[in-house]
Amino acid sequence: MVLRAWDDYPDLMTDIFDVIADGTRRDILQLLLRRAADGDAGTSVSQIVSELGISQPTVSKHLKVLRESELVSVREDGQRRFYSIEVEPLEVVDDWLVPFLVDAFGDDAPDIDLSLAPLPDGAAHAAEVFGRAAASAKHVVATAFKRLGS
Repeated sequence: MVLRAWDDYPDLMTDIFDVIADGTRRDILQLLLRRAADGDAGTSVSQIVSELGISQPTVSKHLKVLRESELVSVREDGQRRFYSIEVEPLEVVDDWLVPFLVDAFGDDAPDIDLSLAPLPDGAAHAAEVFGRAAASAKHVVATAFKRLGS
């Protein structure tokens, strides 16, 4: 699939889609989001390794990609590094996607009843942005397969 660089298509958005297309990176982002919602000020590499059950070199490789795309920030404390999710790059994707979602659902958008305890504002916004970006990526792939007749 080739994405065209239209005038209103934000720079680097293709890179964001490439970054979040990887399942391990999505798992890391979800972990960081969950821990942020729990009030953690950052998550160490060793905590990510432990919680996701993947090797330290693999986690470090994916964190580097996430850091370069500015989806995570890092805070150093001596020899340890603590990672936190950054939602700003996903907001660009969200802003671009909203017109498609409105066109797709219009007034028939499904109502979602969330009877869970509310997330803090920042975490709720990050979850919404990330969810929309992931749903859109899934939709793009499904549409591409339909066009290919698969």
